[in-house]
Amino acid sequence: MASGATIHSFSIQLADVDGGLYEDLSLRVARHPSETDPFMMTRVLAYCLEYADGIAFTEGIASTDEPAVLVRDPTGAITAWIEVGAPAAARLHTGSMRSQRVAVYTHRDPVKVAAARVGKRIHRADEVRLHSFEPGFVDAAAGLLERRTSMTLSVVERRLYLEIGGTVLESDITMTPVP
Repeated sequence: MASGATIHSFSIQLADVDGGLYEDLSLRVARHPSETDPFMMTRVLAYCLEYADGIAFTEGIASTDEPAVLVRDPTGAITAWIEVGAPAAARLHTGSMRSQRVAVYTHRDPVKVAAARVGKRIHRADEVRLHSFEPGFVDAAAGLLERRTSMTLSVVERRLYLEIGGTVLESDITMTPVP
């Protein structure tokens, strides 16, 4: 954990109807001093949407050689490399070399995030998927965060329903290849 990190606690009821996954999650998330609320919210959403045995947050922004979230199998091998924001092509290349699957979740304009990777060397680039949300969704959700946040997250037909403190937000989850 980075020096000066702020700890946020999340109690999440996850219902991923698309994936047949129903879990109650209790997460402690260290927010780096330079990390924005929308970036942290996107990290939490990525964790939930990618939830599987062996999933874990890494040091995130504080790490130069790991993504925001990793999934490891019981042997310790990396099965999913999950980036957040607008990662450099070199990070995606490294992730694709080290894991079976690479995903990016962004709270930014997905067209600009994808365009910045055009023509860059990324191993198995055609397999890397960029997941994004409707404009304003992550910012609105981040505005509802507290140090202790309870939320319900449901996914039905790639539509995300998020309830935080009595406020319900909705967004499609758009998935596009990284060129």
